[in-house]
Amino acid sequence: MITAKNIHKNYGELHVLKGVDLHIKEGEIVSIVGASGAGKTTLLQILGTLDQANELKDSHLTINQNKIDLLSQKQLAKFRNEKLGFIFQFHQLLPEFTALENVCIPAFIKKTPKKDAEKRAKELLNFLDLGHRYKHKPSELSGGEQQRVAVARSLINNPKVIYADEPSGNLDSEAAENLHKLFFRLRDEFGQTFVIVTHNRGLADMADRKLVMVDGKIVDKS
Repeated sequence: MITAKNIHKNYGELHVLKGVDLHIKEGEIVSIVGASGAGKTTLLQILGTLDQANELKDSHLTINQNKIDLLSQKQLAKFRNEKLGFIFQFHQLLPEFTALENVCIPAFIKKTPKKDAEKRAKELLNFLDLGHRYKHKPSELSGGEQQRVAVARSLINNPKVIYADEPSGNLDSEAAENLHKLFFRLRDEFGQTFVIVTHNRGLADMADRKLVMVDGKIVDKS
Protein backbone atom coordinates (compact mmCIF):
# COMPACT_ATOMS: atom_id res chain seq x y z
CA MET A 1 0.00 0.00 0.00
CA ILE A 2 2.71 2.51 1.02
CA THR A 3 6.38 2.10 0.17
CA ALA A 4 8.97 4.76 0.92
CA LYS A 5 12.69 4.48 0.24
CA ASN A 6 15.55 6.69 1.40
CA ILE A 7 13.36 9.65 2.38
CA HIS A 8 15.38 12.71 3.34
CA LYS A 9 14.10 16.15 4.27
CA ASN A 10 16.00 19.35 4.94
CA TYR A 11 14.64 22.71 6.07
CA GLY A 12 17.58 24.91 5.25
CA GLU A 13 20.53 23.45 7.11
CA LEU A 14 18.31 21.42 9.45
CA HIS A 15 18.36 17.76 8.36
CA VAL A 16 15.03 16.43 9.72
CA LEU A 17 14.67 13.05 7.96
CA LYS A 18 17.83 11.05 7.35
CA GLY A 19 17.02 8.17 5.03
CA VAL A 20 13.69 6.67 6.06
CA ASP A 21 12.62 3.34 4.55
CA LEU A 22 9.24 1.77 5.26
CA HIS A 23 6.53 -0.47 3.88
CA ILE A 24 2.94 -0.42 5.14
CA LYS A 25 0.48 -3.09 4.03
CA GLU A 26 -3.11 -2.52 2.98
CA GLY A 27 -5.49 -2.55 5.95
CA GLU A 28 -2.68 -2.16 8.46
CA ILE A 29 -2.81 0.25 11.41
CA VAL A 30 0.67 1.62 12.02
CA SER A 31 1.70 4.03 14.76
CA ILE A 32 4.74 6.31 14.59
CA VAL A 33 6.25 7.31 17.92
CA GLY A 34 9.31 9.13 19.17
CA ALA A 35 10.43 12.16 21.10
CA SER A 36 9.52 15.67 19.97
CA GLY A 37 11.78 16.67 17.10
CA ALA A 38 12.38 13.09 15.95
CA GLY A 39 10.74 13.83 12.57
CA LYS A 40 7.38 12.08 13.04
CA THR A 41 5.10 14.84 11.75
CA THR A 42 7.47 15.68 8.89
CA LEU A 43 7.41 12.03 7.81
CA LEU A 44 3.62 11.92 8.06
CA GLN A 45 3.29 15.06 5.94
CA ILE A 46 5.53 13.57 3.25
CA LEU A 47 3.70 10.23 3.30
CA GLY A 48 0.45 12.21 3.01
CA THR A 49 1.82 14.27 0.07
CA LEU A 50 1.38 17.50 2.06
CA ASP A 51 5.13 18.11 1.82
CA GLN A 52 7.87 16.89 -0.50
CA ALA A 53 11.04 15.00 0.36
CA ASN A 54 14.43 16.03 -0.97
CA GLU A 55 14.83 15.08 -4.62
CA LEU A 56 17.33 12.23 -4.69
CA LYS A 57 17.83 9.63 -7.43
CA ASP A 58 17.34 6.65 -5.13
CA SER A 59 14.39 8.09 -3.19
CA HIS A 60 10.79 7.23 -3.98
CA LEU A 61 7.30 7.15 -2.53
CA THR A 62 4.55 4.85 -3.80
CA ILE A 63 0.98 4.90 -2.44
CA ASN A 64 -1.60 2.41 -3.70
CA GLN A 65 0.59 1.66 -6.75
CA ASN A 66 0.87 5.37 -7.61
CA LYS A 67 4.39 6.74 -7.93
CA ILE A 68 3.96 10.06 -6.18
CA ASP A 69 7.15 11.56 -7.61
CA LEU A 70 5.74 11.27 -11.15
CA LEU A 71 2.47 13.13 -10.50
CA SER A 72 1.99 16.75 -11.53
CA GLN A 73 0.72 19.20 -8.91
CA LYS A 74 -2.79 18.98 -10.38
CA GLN A 75 -2.70 15.16 -10.41
CA LEU A 76 -1.32 15.14 -6.88
CA ALA A 77 -4.09 17.40 -5.57
CA LYS A 78 -6.71 15.12 -7.16
CA PHE A 79 -5.02 12.01 -5.76
CA ARG A 80 -4.83 13.55 -2.27
CA ASN A 81 -8.49 14.55 -2.32
CA GLU A 82 -9.79 11.21 -3.61
CA LYS A 83 -7.43 8.63 -2.09
CA LEU A 84 -6.17 10.09 1.19
CA GLY A 85 -7.89 11.24 4.38
CA PHE A 86 -6.47 13.40 7.17
CA ILE A 87 -7.24 13.77 10.88
CA PHE A 88 -5.43 16.47 12.85
CA GLN A 89 -5.08 17.17 16.57
CA PHE A 90 -7.04 20.42 16.40
CA HIS A 91 -9.83 19.16 14.13
CA GLN A 92 -9.43 21.96 11.52
CA LEU A 93 -13.20 22.31 11.22
CA LEU A 94 -14.52 25.50 9.65
CA PRO A 95 -16.37 27.35 12.43
CA GLU A 96 -19.00 28.95 10.20
CA PHE A 97 -20.22 25.62 8.81
CA THR A 98 -22.36 22.91 10.39
CA ALA A 99 -21.09 19.40 11.11
CA LEU A 100 -22.80 18.15 7.95
CA GLU A 101 -21.31 20.92 5.81
CA ASN A 102 -17.81 20.35 7.22
CA VAL A 103 -17.99 16.64 6.39
CA CYS A 104 -19.14 17.39 2.84
CA ILE A 105 -16.30 19.75 1.92
CA PRO A 106 -13.88 17.14 0.44
CA ALA A 107 -16.76 15.64 -1.54
CA PHE A 108 -17.66 19.05 -2.94
CA ILE A 109 -14.02 19.55 -3.96
CA LYS A 110 -14.29 16.22 -5.78
CA LYS A 111 -17.37 17.61 -7.61
CA THR A 112 -19.71 15.08 -5.98
CA PRO A 113 -23.34 16.21 -6.42
CA LYS A 114 -24.67 17.87 -3.27
CA LYS A 115 -27.43 15.31 -2.78
CA ASP A 116 -24.98 12.40 -2.95
CA ALA A 117 -22.40 14.13 -0.73
CA GLU A 118 -24.97 14.92 1.96
CA LYS A 119 -26.34 11.37 1.85
CA ARG A 120 -22.85 9.92 2.39
CA ALA A 121 -22.06 12.50 5.09
CA LYS A 122 -25.22 11.59 7.00
CA GLU A 123 -24.37 7.90 6.76
CA LEU A 124 -20.96 8.56 8.27
CA LEU A 125 -22.26 10.85 11.00
CA ASN A 126 -24.88 8.25 11.88
CA PHE A 127 -22.19 5.57 11.99
CA LEU A 128 -20.21 7.79 14.39
CA ASP A 129 -23.28 8.39 16.61
CA LEU A 130 -23.62 12.00 15.48
CA GLY A 131 -26.94 11.74 13.68
CA HIS A 132 -28.42 14.28 16.09
CA ARG A 133 -25.66 16.81 15.37
CA TYR A 134 -26.02 17.46 11.62
CA LYS A 135 -26.89 21.14 12.03
CA HIS A 136 -24.60 21.98 14.93
CA LYS A 137 -21.55 24.16 14.37
CA PRO A 138 -18.17 23.22 15.89
CA SER A 139 -18.58 25.63 18.81
CA GLU A 140 -21.72 23.71 19.79
CA LEU A 141 -19.92 20.34 19.88
CA SER A 142 -17.71 18.75 22.53
CA GLY A 143 -14.05 18.05 21.74
CA GLY A 144 -14.80 14.38 21.15
CA GLU A 145 -17.73 15.22 18.87
CA GLN A 146 -15.61 17.67 16.88
CA GLN A 147 -12.96 15.00 16.40
CA ARG A 148 -15.57 12.48 15.21
CA VAL A 149 -16.82 15.07 12.70
CA ALA A 150 -13.21 15.36 11.50
CA VAL A 151 -13.06 11.56 11.21
CA ALA A 152 -16.27 11.57 9.13
CA ARG A 153 -14.78 14.28 6.90
CA SER A 154 -11.64 12.18 6.37
CA LEU A 155 -13.82 9.25 5.23
CA ILE A 156 -16.24 11.07 2.92
CA ASN A 157 -14.41 10.20 -0.32
CA ASN A 158 -13.73 6.57 0.68
CA PRO A 159 -9.95 7.07 0.83
CA LYS A 160 -7.48 4.22 0.79
CA VAL A 161 -5.29 5.68 3.55
CA ILE A 162 -6.06 7.75 6.64
CA TYR A 163 -3.23 9.84 8.12
CA ALA A 164 -3.69 11.02 11.70
CA ASP A 165 -1.40 13.47 13.51
CA GLU A 166 -1.85 13.32 17.31
CA PRO A 167 -5.58 12.66 16.79
CA SER A 168 -6.33 12.23 20.51
CA GLY A 169 -3.84 14.78 21.83
CA ASN A 170 -6.54 17.35 22.52
CA LEU A 171 -9.09 14.96 24.08
CA ASP A 172 -9.79 13.79 27.62
CA SER A 173 -8.89 10.20 28.45
CA GLU A 174 -12.38 8.77 27.85
CA ALA A 175 -12.84 10.52 24.49
CA ALA A 176 -9.32 9.49 23.49
CA GLU A 177 -9.98 5.85 24.29
CA ASN A 178 -13.23 5.94 22.32
CA LEU A 179 -11.42 7.47 19.34
CA HIS A 180 -8.72 4.81 19.47
CA LYS A 181 -11.31 2.02 19.43
CA LEU A 182 -13.06 3.79 16.56
CA PHE A 183 -9.98 3.54 14.33
CA PHE A 184 -10.01 -0.25 14.60
CA ARG A 185 -13.77 -0.35 14.05
CA LEU A 186 -13.34 1.74 10.90
CA ARG A 187 -10.53 -0.46 9.63
CA ASP A 188 -12.70 -3.54 10.11
CA GLU A 189 -15.77 -1.86 8.57
CA PHE A 190 -14.21 0.02 5.64
CA GLY A 191 -10.77 -1.58 5.18
CA GLN A 192 -8.71 1.61 5.32
CA THR A 193 -5.02 1.73 6.13
CA PHE A 194 -4.15 4.00 9.08
CA VAL A 195 -0.85 5.79 9.73
CA ILE A 196 -0.96 7.50 13.11
CA VAL A 197 1.60 9.80 14.74
CA THR A 198 0.98 9.76 18.47
CA HIS A 199 2.49 10.35 21.91
CA ASN A 200 -0.28 8.23 23.41
CA ARG A 201 1.35 5.00 24.50
CA GLY A 202 -1.97 3.13 24.66
CA LEU A 203 -2.86 3.96 21.05
CA ALA A 204 0.68 3.26 19.86
CA ASP A 205 0.68 -0.17 21.48
CA MET A 206 -2.77 -1.05 20.07
CA ALA A 207 -1.52 -0.65 16.50
CA ASP A 208 -0.59 -3.62 14.33
CA ARG A 209 2.94 -2.23 14.21
CA LYS A 210 4.80 0.56 16.00
CA LEU A 211 7.54 2.49 14.20
CA VAL A 212 9.95 4.21 16.58
CA MET A 213 11.75 7.30 15.30
CA VAL A 214 14.97 8.71 16.73
CA ASP A 215 16.78 11.69 15.23
CA GLY A 216 15.18 11.45 11.79
CA LYS A 217 15.40 7.69 11.37
CA ILE A 218 13.20 4.70 12.09
CA VAL A 219 15.09 2.56 14.59
CA ASP A 220 12.42 -0.04 15.37
CA LYS A 221 9.67 -1.45 13.12
CA SER A 222 8.14 -4.00 15.51
